[in-house]
Amino acid sequence: MNRALTLDDLVLAGVALGAGLLLGFLARALLRWLGRHAERTRWSGDDVIVDALRSVLPWAAVAGGAAAAAAVLPLTRTVRHHVDQALQVGLILVVTVSAARVIAGLVRSVTQSRSGVAGSATIFVNITRVLVLAIGFLVVLQTLGISIAPLLTALGVGGLAVALALQDTLANLFAGIHILASKTVQPGDYIRLSSGEEGYVVDINWRQTTVRELSNNLVVVPNGQLAKSNMTNFTRPEQKLTILVQAGVGYDSDLDHVERVTHEVIAETMTGVGGALPDHEPAIRFHTFGDSRIGFTVILGVGEFSDQYRIKHEFIKRLHRRYRAEGIRIPAPARTVALQQGAVLIPQQRGGTQDGRTETAPADPCRDRPAQEIS
Repeated sequence: MNRALTLDDLVLAGVALGAGLLLGFLARALLRWLGRHAERTRWSGDDVIVDALRSVLPWAAVAGGAAAAAAVLPLTRTVRHHVDQALQVGLILVVTVSAARVIAGLVRSVTQSRSGVAGSATIFVNITRVLVLAIGFLVVLQTLGISIAPLLTALGVGGLAVALALQDTLANLFAGIHILASKTVQPGDYIRLSSGEEGYVVDINWRQTTVRELSNNLVVVPNGQLAKSNMTNFTRPEQKLTILVQAGVGYDSDLDHVERVTHEVIAETMTGVGGALPDHEPAIRFHTFGDSRIGFTVILGVGEFSDQYRIKHEFIKRLHRRYRAEGIRIPAPARTVALQQGAVLIPQQRGGTQDGRTETAPADPCRDRPAQEIS
């Protein structure tokens, strides 16, 4: 201490510290007001920025007041150096945490607002947050006078050993980045894997992809397995799709009449069921002379994969009701089995008995019956 501590020094230090606290309070009130206005805008990025500044500016004002108070007090050079260093470290930590929150929030906001980008995928958000925190940690070490060059060298050598030990984890990480970068799968898509799992993609993080089935169960698929498996994406390149409904009528039916009635039922279903596409041009295609009926396929348009079940349900009910009213017959498969009288029955040999004789199967009781038909 260069000189004795006086009452004026304490008063000035208290005024400086009080001014810093007052500025911090005013900054927080101002940012709270800005936050209410930011919520009314369509872009969510301004909400993230205001929320981060609400944490940075008040603490920066308090740190500035504390630094001014320390400058007023007659402290020694060593104590002043430690106080300044502590204030710098605290301010760097606050700025680092706020910057990580801002950048991660902006990444999430951009990915959610743009089509074809990984909306709500946490893998990019987590990687961004970790990188910003790591940079802030290195800046803190440099501020404290600790050389980071040996640390980086040690991290490089240790990182190689960790990479060899965590091959599966790193494979899943890079597979997830590849999936999102190639834009083949995004959160919200409906996919079906070759192994049978299917559902809506909820999230793609650094290790796994979460899929929600139509039964509302969650299926967790490692990113490496997802990248290697054959997959059908029912949402890309567009969400609309066509479905096929198989049907058939009897050989005695008027096919022109069947086609006309079916078109009327299709038009009624497309306009009366949610999720259908009324502007989609349906198609009816006869294709098979079957054993008991003429088969045809009805092609319908739906807005989303899960809508097809409701549309099929309503279409089949209405088509069956209309066919009954029009007298159009939907025959059931029938098979005729003829048993001829006097057929020779070959006895079936069984295993030998204890005395060495061979048993034969009993005669068929239907052998001497007249031929009959079983439908």
